[in-house]
Amino acid sequence: MKLLAGVLLAAVAAAPIFADSTRQVDKRLTAATDVLTDMTQQGDKGIPEDLIRRASCVVVIPSLKKGGFIVGAEYGSGFFTCRRTTGVGWSAPGSIRITGGKFGLLIGAAETEVVMLVMNPSGMDHLLSDKFQMGGEASAAAGPVGRDASAMTDAALHAEILTYSKQRGIYGGLDLAGAAVTQDESANKDLYGREVTNKQIVAGEVHTPAEAHGFVHALDRISSRK
Repeated sequence: MKLLAGVLLAAVAAAPIFADSTRQVDKRLTAATDVLTDMTQQGDKGIPEDLIRRASCVVVIPSLKKGGFIVGAEYGSGFFTCRRTTGVGWSAPGSIRITGGKFGLLIGAAETEVVMLVMNPSGMDHLLSDKFQMGGEASAAAGPVGRDASAMTDAALHAEILTYSKQRGIYGGLDLAGAAVTQDESANKDLYGREVTNKQIVAGEVHTPAEAHGFVHALDRISSRK
């Protein structure tokens, strides 16, 4: 009886912590949806929609931070979704973290919004791994901005991942060379209610939770524009 009471007490004590972390994930999903919508509605300053239509996966980091108590540290958490194997629609979102690297547009301790386009199956394989390095295992380049991809450089043409940023109203490509990308296991657990890997999510082993419908639907609308 005492053991049962102890287990119940521990569960009750943990409930507020779990609820708080779940709310944080929900807020980050909402922020990611807003960033995705904003950075694709900027005309000559935004992400070319034809590149989004060609992308295998889209990653959104709604708040990439620099500075803090660890000098020179950069970090952020976000979500991604990949095209379904049928070629129609997008998968439920997976969660990632990004740390380290040299982020050229980051000024002081300001926050930067980041979108990454994974352009081919090789880049997608890296994204679904436990950890990879931008510019190391996965080739990356600052993406061109504007209404189309005509301004792409040779580096961008051959990159597995194209990166974009917005900071203080300034849009542009972003060099993320050296940044480490890992799957965010705790965020996935908060979002899906159990431990699940990004590979399982993209493979369709889980349904898109209600909290993530807005994020996926926003990308559906953007990628279907003509």
